[in-house]
Amino acid sequence: MEVEKRDDEIQQLLQAHKHTWNQTYNFINSMSLKCAIELGIPDIIHKHAQPIKLSQLISQLHIHPTKSHAVHRLMAILTHSGFFTQHKASQKDEDDEGDPEEAYMLTDACKILVKDSPYSMVPYLLLSLDPIQMKPWQYLSTWFHNEVPTTYETAHGMAIWEYASKEGRLNSLFNNAMLSDSRLVSRVVIEKCKWAFEGLESVVDAGGGIGTLAKAIAQCFPNLECTVLDLPHVVAGLQGTTNLKFVEGDMFQAIPPADAVLLKSILHDWGDEECVKILKKCKEAISGNSKRGNKVIIIDMVITEEQKEKELVQTKLCLDMLMMVLANGKERKEKEWAKLFFSAGFRDYKINSILGLRSLIELYP
Repeated sequence: MEVEKRDDEIQQLLQAHKHTWNQTYNFINSMSLKCAIELGIPDIIHKHAQPIKLSQLISQLHIHPTKSHAVHRLMAILTHSGFFTQHKASQKDEDDEGDPEEAYMLTDACKILVKDSPYSMVPYLLLSLDPIQMKPWQYLSTWFHNEVPTTYETAHGMAIWEYASKEGRLNSLFNNAMLSDSRLVSRVVIEKCKWAFEGLESVVDAGGGIGTLAKAIAQCFPNLECTVLDLPHVVAGLQGTTNLKFVEGDMFQAIPPADAVLLKSILHDWGDEECVKILKKCKEAISGNSKRGNKVIIIDMVITEEQKEKELVQTKLCLDMLMMVLANGKERKEKEWAKLFFSAGFRDYKINSILGLRSLIELYP
């Protein structure tokens, strides 16, 4: 019995080591993926349109010859991570004798990492893994010991929004990331949530960035007056259309009056107090007339009490930590959303879970 007990203890220790190592080195997956994107590997394989042999892939990479031997190791971890599939090139494609050469194709997960894909997530990945955005994570424990509002401010000395307004490269990365995120959301909203905008005469996309979602809505509803409200450095120089205009402003100060206010991925950036302030400004904006149907439309994440899909739970928990580190925001459960809504003076809400990770929430005054 004593021997079995010691064996069990050893196995538990070995299992603990394995689990800890996996968690410690998880960053290698994301940084390897960033490397592949910067080298253009997904684009090369996509253009090849069939399994590409390792030698063919290497020949198209603009890398130093002494690094060619390392490409198969990079491909190995990304294949294991589910971004590529590995095959054996057919014998008829082989020019010499011996074992067939390794060949690779994109998985569905990697198809959205092709740069010219309409739903490419490359800009979002490049923003998230940029050294500016990664630096705050080195200060997380320091933040727990100080009074600074965010880990981002602990690391950079200013909030993310101020940093973006002063650092052109970060502002460009941020806008491109939001653009890439909004493309898929725009398609789903127009195809699956068109009813949310029917009957409205005007809508303000508060914090709408460069207007990707608002443009899609304006095109779908030519009689709907659409306004994008955002900070001056975001909307400077942007051109509107017949039923779309860009307005400089601060949603904490005032939101132009409209039948509806749209908040896409806004409230998760802020703490509860700030969210209530934003929602109160939204309520003021839609209370200018007594027309029925006035509402706030929120596109954001709702964490349910029970999530059966492990990867979905992991993603939501990671995004919650991301919001805490970057902006002192959070991803919320339904009861947390409800508390915000009622604190801001709204009477009712409806959650529509049809946007994958995110939901469309209709909020009524």
